[in-house]
Amino acid sequence: MTNVAPAERGATRIADRVVAKIAGQAAREALEALPPDAMAPHATVVVHHETARVRVSLELDYPCDIGGQCGAVRRHVAERVGALAGMEVPEVAVQVERLHLAQAPGAAHGRTQ
Repeated sequence: MTNVAPAERGATRIADRVVAKIAGQAAREALEALPPDAMAPHATVVVHHETARVRVSLELDYPCDIGGQCGAVRRHVAERVGALAGMEVPEVAVQVERLHLAQAPGAAHGRTQ
């Protein structure tokens, strides 16, 4: 049996849906807290060679620092996808789908569209 160089043995391809799951989990990790009745962040990705372009949709409590929250999500998603999938992540687009109005404890929780 001869030794074959690692580069000649084959290739590993990580499916787009797996990268999307990593990105969605990373978005959840980055958020300070999810509104109680919010949908979990959802990610879609396009992978080309070893580069992933990510789009994350999420819901936030309002009022909050929307720009700060989105920036934290962008940074964390890029870092985690890079570390776990070994991909470059030049773009993470964050789309805020809904804002949930923060209300006094015990009050009904509403959505702002």
